[in-house]
Amino acid sequence: MEKRIGTITVLLSDRAAAAQVNEVISAHSNIVLARQGLPFHDRPVAVISLIVEGGVDEINSLSGKLGKIPDVTSKAVVTKTYPPCPPKGGCCSP
Repeated sequence: MEKRIGTITVLLSDRAAAAQVNEVISAHSNIVLARQGLPFHDRPVAVISLIVEGGVDEINSLSGKLGKIPDVTSKAVVTKTYPPCPPKGGCCSP
């Protein structure tokens, strides 16, 4: 399986959905590299952004499961394929 890096943006229009969103994200924690949440205290909305790395099917599965939760919208953006880093001294090594 070819891994890709991507982002998933999650919009919650009702904070009551947060527990279910957290359960789904936790179930896919193997592909989540980073997570940032932003609650808007003056509006009934919250935003969660995820940085993910995994197969396209894994990333789309997470985004799709999140989007099926009532009052939640989810969108994934995934990189095109990229070549692996060369061994020692390559782009990934200091």
